[in-house]
Amino acid sequence: MEKEKTLGEEKKRTRFFGVPLLMPFVRPYLPTILWMIFLGILSSLADSIYPLFNSWALDHFVAERTLEGLPVFLFLYILLMILQELDNYYCLYQCGRVEVAIDKDLRNAAFAHLQTLSFSYFNQNSVGYIHARTMSDTERIGELMAWRMMDVVWNASYIVCVTGVMLAVNVRLALYVLVMVPAAAVLILYFQKKIVLGSRQVREINSKITGNFNEGITGIRSIKTLRVEDVMVRGFEEETENMRSTAVRVARHSAVLTSLITFLSSMALALVLWRGGALTMEGVIRVGTLSVFMSYAVGMLEPIQQIITSLSALISIQVNIERFTGLLGEVPDVVDTPDVVEKYGDNFHAKRENWEPLRGDVEFEDVSFQYPDGNEMVLEHFDLKVPRGTNIAIVGETGAGKSTLVNLACRFYEPTKGRILIDGRDARERSQLWLHSSIGYVLQTPYLFSGTVRDNLRYGRPEATDEEIRQALHTASADFVVDRLEKGLDSDVGEGGSMLSTGEKQLLSIARAILADPRILVLDEATSSVDTVTERAIQDAIAAVIRGRTSFVIAHRLSTIVGADVILAVRDGKIIERGTHRELMQQKGYYYQLYTRQYEESVWA
Repeated sequence: MEKEKTLGEEKKRTRFFGVPLLMPFVRPYLPTILWMIFLGILSSLADSIYPLFNSWALDHFVAERTLEGLPVFLFLYILLMILQELDNYYCLYQCGRVEVAIDKDLRNAAFAHLQTLSFSYFNQNSVGYIHARTMSDTERIGELMAWRMMDVVWNASYIVCVTGVMLAVNVRLALYVLVMVPAAAVLILYFQKKIVLGSRQVREINSKITGNFNEGITGIRSIKTLRVEDVMVRGFEEETENMRSTAVRVARHSAVLTSLITFLSSMALALVLWRGGALTMEGVIRVGTLSVFMSYAVGMLEPIQQIITSLSALISIQVNIERFTGLLGEVPDVVDTPDVVEKYGDNFHAKRENWEPLRGDVEFEDVSFQYPDGNEMVLEHFDLKVPRGTNIAIVGETGAGKSTLVNLACRFYEPTKGRILIDGRDARERSQLWLHSSIGYVLQTPYLFSGTVRDNLRYGRPEATDEEIRQALHTASADFVVDRLEKGLDSDVGEGGSMLSTGEKQLLSIARAILADPRILVLDEATSSVDTVTERAIQDAIAAVIRGRTSFVIAHRLSTIVGADVILAVRDGKIIERGTHRELMQQKGYYYQLYTRQYEESVWA
């Protein structure tokens, strides 16, 4: 109950203080924004003055049939036009600069903050969700701080200027125009709410359509083998029909609103013509004055619609602000203490001169662990001593929890109780970057970054020479991968390594780990998704790379780890057996069953 209350208070805090949390990103551009506001007010003032020029021209040049003063009139009129166009150009230019600059700063901050978050955050949030926070939300916030704000400023100042001019020229005619404003505001508010809600539904439906489209393309093999093409097409057609009907409803509301605003503007114009025409005939006002009110009657209501539309957008963007500031408010589960940061630096400002050499001794001391989003203890009072150079193999069925030990040893998670010692000292007494810089991790599904082979291998050691890269490739038995490529080390691997096979990517991942020369090596089922020939090459590479290093091998094929110093058998998140291959086979327990079952399957295959 207390936790729910705290979460509720935090949500309320974010909701009401989301905008102030953006101030660090807005503050550098505040002088430019204030200058933009000033220029926007000048531009709206110029727009409100144009009808007065027309009025003077009608009353002087037309009514009095004279050209006296025409050069001065033309000079002032053209000067006003030039100044306003320069004003508009500079204002629009600065709006664009502020938008992209704030957008850039927001995205940089979001991406940098994501690099500091722990694994648990990425386990609990999808890539699509994170991508939307970093890209779509920041884009809408940048738009808010530039264009939406200027829309409100220009339209509001135009209404104020026009109202002031009308009241100064003729109060009675001004009231005929202004009487339509409350009716227009009520109509705009009513229909704008429906338009905003409908537009939001269209976006949501469009997201579903995009998801269905992706599934229809990426899952085409499964769709055809399951013979569900008709089901997929019907589902897609239902969503597109739903989007069509919703979009039509939004268009209908928008059309009705536009027609009503046009009608009210016509009513205001009719009132001005009716009463203003009478006053003109009576000689109370001149034709030029009537033309001023005709111009204002036609153009007065549209800015009101624009203001309400912009305010609706501001309310809608509040959701984006909350989500973005919520991302920046995420706190990592694994955090270095201020004393550690002071001595060793953080992930972005390393103080390598204070780093002690890492030898590779790892010890679990009475460790209990529960995942942040879990309800049960995965480890309880677990002890394990791993001297430097020891090869630890972890085996078990899929989903048994084999990665838990590795995640703790690498300090991707903190123990719930107990402690993990690295070289005899609590891992929390040194920085995460110090430890991670000495760990090599080869994933089950290898990942290469977009770029060349050389760029990918140097991620672990940027200063490596081509000769050192070649040596790492030779040690990893990956020479042939580079030799077959047309440009060798300068060959592009494609997005995620798409230009290479899974086995080739795995060999290059091992070469990358070798080049980094880690003291602790983690191999996460490195041979589970390759063919037999490539598996042999990877096994040779693994045998070379683990020599003299502390290594944790998460094994899928048990024949590959019979020579491990210690084998840990994991089931249901618990370590139920430990020992060498010979010791565990003699016990005829869980490991024995796994091994013999896999051996029999390989024989019959």
